[in-house]
Amino acid sequence: MLLSIEVDLKYRCATPCNFLLQIEVAKYGHQNIINNKLNVTPSQVVLRSNADDSIGKRVWLRVEDEFSCKYKANIEITRNAIALENVSQSPIHDIQGEVIKYIMPSRYCHLEKFEGSVPKQFSDLKGGKLVLALCEWIKNEFTYVAGVSDASTTAHDTLNAKQGVCRDYAHVLISMLRVSMIPARIVSGYAPSVSPQDFHALVEVYLEGAWYLVDPTGMTTADEVAIIGVGRDAADISFLTSYGFLTMINQSVSVNIIEKAESYRHLAC
Repeated sequence: MLLSIEVDLKYRCATPCNFLLQIEVAKYGHQNIINNKLNVTPSQVVLRSNADDSIGKRVWLRVEDEFSCKYKANIEITRNAIALENVSQSPIHDIQGEVIKYIMPSRYCHLEKFEGSVPKQFSDLKGGKLVLALCEWIKNEFTYVAGVSDASTTAHDTLNAKQGVCRDYAHVLISMLRVSMIPARIVSGYAPSVSPQDFHALVEVYLEGAWYLVDPTGMTTADEVAIIGVGRDAADISFLTSYGFLTMINQSVSVNIIEKAESYRHLAC
């Protein structure tokens, strides 16, 4: 699948401040960056560094007054949607290295509050079957509502409210999987079927020694997502982390499928 991505951001700060930007598609398995371009005005890129697990990049910026950013990319997705019901759970003693942190508590995923929270009807399920069952349960039991959560909303808050947006759905799934001894991490990405169009939060689960992408909102499938970055929870994948007060002037994200007949006309930013 070929995707065309366009992002337009404009912010103003009352006093000079620094912030981290993470919006570029990662050089990561099963996605090929045909071309991409990040334009920042005024040009004040201080430093580029690897993001978590070396998936994607973060950009340090210094802004004195007003900041404008445009990002355009054409991406080929070669990732297949896998039948997860056939994928087994990795034994706990096989979880090593960087994967271990994804069965640990994190800022928004307080695991002590999720003990016993996995619905009883799923108690006999393991591995991919449990992942799919929980995704379906969250999609059906929760209501997608913008504005009911904020930067302080935890996974447990969302579990009680049973409403929120993509990051909230992801936090609940991650927490339920971690207490079930399945490593899970949050993913930021672009996908054409997300409504309204925005930076989208999904989940990767670690089964049989590999990461698999799932979406508890049901908006996307693995074969259409361009991944930006990964992390323990939303704090690690924020598209913009400000160390000062910013006022949004404009923010838009557009992701479209490029049909084969149009490819040559569109594959240039």
